[in-house]
Amino acid sequence: MKTPRELLLSRHLKAERKLDAVREFVVGELRHRETKVKSQAEGFVSLLLHWAAAPWRELVLPNRRIWTGLATVWVVLIFVNLLQRDNVASRNAPHAHAPAVMVSWQVQQRWINELLADRVPLPDTGRARNTAPRPRTENSGVATA
Repeated sequence: MKTPRELLLSRHLKAERKLDAVREFVVGELRHRETKVKSQAEGFVSLLLHWAAAPWRELVLPNRRIWTGLATVWVVLIFVNLLQRDNVASRNAPHAHAPAVMVSWQVQQRWINELLADRVPLPDTGRARNTAPRPRTENSGVATA
């Protein structure tokens, strides 16, 4: 009587020959000269992907818990900000006493206009003032030895 191992090996002898043929074909294609040479565009893309993957592997993957915590904090901050924004919008809404405030402001403007109407404008002397700054030192450019 045959062992289970012998039964399995006898079944797969036929498949092993086919697999060897496939393996030889694939290895032959890989050894082909054109498959080894990459175009410049493929080399550039490969280089960029390698540079992008390196920081991901070194910075993010080892510290997943820390990044998850930071992301959670940001989500909470955004949520709180959105909640406060709704309160600010309701505070800035026009109130029922806004017309009273406008009337009070108009009364104040009238009083200011009445008070300033009595003022007499200062007479203009007609002479232009010299606004150029003058030196404040007493010695006018005389150098001492």
